[in-house]
Amino acid sequence: MDDQLRLVLNGAPRTLPRHQSPTTTLLDWLRAEGLTGAKEGCAEGDCGACTVVLEGSDGARTPVNACLCVLGQLHGRAIRTVEGLGPQHTVPRALAEADATQCGFCTPGIVMSAWAHTREGGDPHEALAGNLCRCTGYRPILDAMARMQDDGAAPPALPAPDSAKFGGFHLPASLDEALALRAVRPEAVVLMGGTDLGLRFSEHREHPAQVLCLLNVAEMQGVEVRATGLRIGAAASYAEWLRACRADPVWAPLVPYLSRLGSRQIRGLGTVAGNLGTASPIGDALPVLLALGAVVEVAQLRGVRHIPVGEFLTGYRRNALAPEELIVAIHLPRPPKGAFLAAEKLSRRHDQDISAVSLAALITFEDGVVREARLAFGGMDATARRCAPAEAALRGRVLDDGALAGAGQALDFTPMADWRGSAEFRMEAARGLLRRLALRHAGLPAEVFA
Repeated sequence: MDDQLRLVLNGAPRTLPRHQSPTTTLLDWLRAEGLTGAKEGCAEGDCGACTVVLEGSDGARTPVNACLCVLGQLHGRAIRTVEGLGPQHTVPRALAEADATQCGFCTPGIVMSAWAHTREGGDPHEALAGNLCRCTGYRPILDAMARMQDDGAAPPALPAPDSAKFGGFHLPASLDEALALRAVRPEAVVLMGGTDLGLRFSEHREHPAQVLCLLNVAEMQGVEVRATGLRIGAAASYAEWLRACRADPVWAPLVPYLSRLGSRQIRGLGTVAGNLGTASPIGDALPVLLALGAVVEVAQLRGVRHIPVGEFLTGYRRNALAPEELIVAIHLPRPPKGAFLAAEKLSRRHDQDISAVSLAALITFEDGVVREARLAFGGMDATARRCAPAEAALRGRVLDDGALAGAGQALDFTPMADWRGSAEFRMEAARGLLRRLALRHAGLPAEVFA
């Protein structure tokens, strides 16, 4: 078991002194080391000024928010900062030549997002969604990105994940080890990607005495495609889930929705299990899990149990986990053949914003009419939940605008009101999202919903 923090920074192995706190944010540590390209704009993973890139031994490049990562999470990993590219690298040069820089405060974060994008590909707008600065105008940045190419840099050589302990910061590598630690340290903060709990370190400057970080637990890794559905490991990121959905037409309806969950930086580290573990009321994944009838696999030393996600969430910031239990995986059933799956979201910004109202729907048919409907809403209550009266209103009906308008009248929510929307707005928005399902089911082109 390693007892000293080790990582690879800009291609060079680094061993940190034993007195280095493992709950120091990566951003604070980098700036203390003189690497001041990454900036603190918001300290909550929203602005992207602190973006750096995790380099995988398989060549993957994952942009992340340095303000939300703590050093203990990064043991054995490789990090690339803007200084690790240098001013002569093709990515920053392309931005400079396109006049896509101004004061420069946020430019390093844009550089790192763009560098990751040259390897990972996809929509450049999505790649930039987590970098909010547009002070130079958006077009010069996109013009520069259109000229960028992968530099072909070789991936770093990294050790296989192993157990580590840095004072009260525990990094187990197996489920048995994690459960044994949980049994004797029930007070420990359980940490996954840290995109929610990371605010305790960044904004609130907390340093918990005991932290149990599960990112290296072998049994919690990856998204496994099975005939019955998906097994999403507790340590698997939203980005891994999104990749699995992109690879299978059955899950394709979830891709636009999941692509708007946070940003690439958030999806690169954030986990579904972490969202469930903190019982966050703002998790956009929860309506999807409810609509699909997801099951949460939890374990303790005495054994394993499986809990339907609707029973797992017991209230605002509350769940059914016992003190000695850990989430191992989330099982997402495959939609029945011929079922209609859709997910919708309304927010003040299209990208990188929390839902005001969200809806996920799974509807099955028999002889052209609705046999069963599962409608789960987020943003309408203390936590996401299904609406049984609206589901009942659809059974036996043709799925058209009239049926969905009727389902909207059956909504049984007393919506909350906050700065994202009044109670009246939320109710009308939920009804509007229901009626949008009729348009989706009719097969209208994607531009209609942009």
